[in-house]
Amino acid sequence: MRLIVDTNVFISGIFFSGPPYDILNAWRHRKVEMVISSDILDEYRRVGEELAKQYPGIDMGPIVELLAIKARIFDASPLDENACSDPDDDKFIACAIASRTKLICSGDKALLRTSGYRGITVLKPKDFVDIYLEKKR
Repeated sequence: MRLIVDTNVFISGIFFSGPPYDILNAWRHRKVEMVISSDILDEYRRVGEELAKQYPGIDMGPIVELLAIKARIFDASPLDENACSDPDDDKFIACAIASRTKLICSGDKALLRTSGYRGITVLKPKDFVDIYLEKKR
């Protein structure tokens, strides 16, 4: 199953337990296939660098590089029109369209409101875990 995770879910999955961690763990165990675009990867890197400035002991570089190697990376052209009320989140929708991925995991309210756009479902991390991962355990 292909899945796109927004930046907050990705970061939360690295540093905290709970559904975001469960999602990254499922990827680690090849129960889900992470899908990203270069724009998404750039945002993961940028946020990782910001965290490293705030918290000097944090180095997300190796995790982001592992993702760059192990995830499916697609070229995703910018959307012709905004799909999301926060245009910065359109990169996740564009990646879903380019990769034909039908699931995005996000806690972002603006992105959650786009659920259904072009057949793409946006779920909160807990909902994704409850629906797609709990049955596989």
